[in-house]
Amino acid sequence: MDHDESDTRSGTRSRPERSPGDARVDELLTRAADGDEQAFAGVYDALASPVMGLACRVLRDEAQAEEVTQDVMVEVWRTADRFRPERGAARSWVLTLAHRRAVDRVRSVTAGRARELRTGARDQDRPFDTVAEEVEEREEHRVVFRCLAQLSEHLRLPLVLAYYEGLTYAEVADSLAAPAGTIKSRMRQGLRRLRECVETGS
Repeated sequence: MDHDESDTRSGTRSRPERSPGDARVDELLTRAADGDEQAFAGVYDALASPVMGLACRVLRDEAQAEEVTQDVMVEVWRTADRFRPERGAARSWVLTLAHRRAVDRVRSVTAGRARELRTGARDQDRPFDTVAEEVEEREEHRVVFRCLAQLSEHLRLPLVLAYYEGLTYAEVADSLAAPAGTIKSRMRQGLRRLRECVETGS
C-alpha cells in the first residue's frame, strides 16, 4: 500500500461524522484490511447481527439468511482493503454488500420456484388461480428488487435500512452520517423513482 493510500485509510483526509460505535468499527475494519484477525473478530461481532437482520427481511427465511450472513462476512474479510472510510461508514459498506447478496439469493430462489411452478402446476391439487397468484406475487417481488438495484446507492441504501433493516429516520441518518432532512429527501426521491419503475415494470 503506498503512502497516499495509507494516509487516506488512516484518516488524514476529512471523513463524515460518525457515532463512536461506527467510528470504532471503521477503525477495526481498517486494521482487518492489514490482516488483523482480532480486529476482524470485532467487526464480525458488531455487524453480523445487523447483516443477519437485513438478510432475514429480504429473504424471509432464517436458514438462507444465515448462509448469506456467513458469505457476506467472509467477503468482508477478503475484501476489507476496498473499504474507504472517507466515503462512508463501515456499517453502510457492509450492509450494502449484504443487500446485494440477499437480492442475488432472492433472484436465484425465485427463478427456481418459478421453474417448479411451471413444471408442477398440473400435478397439484390447488386451483389454478392459487398457483397464478403465487407466480404473480413472486413476479412483483422480482420487479421490486430489480428496481431497487437500479437506484443509485445514495437513494437505495436509506430505503434498505428503513424498510428491510427497520431503522427509523434518525437511525438511518446516524448510520449514514447524514442529516435527517437529507435522508428524508433521499427516501422520498428514492420511493418516487421506485414507484415509477415498478409501475412501468422496467
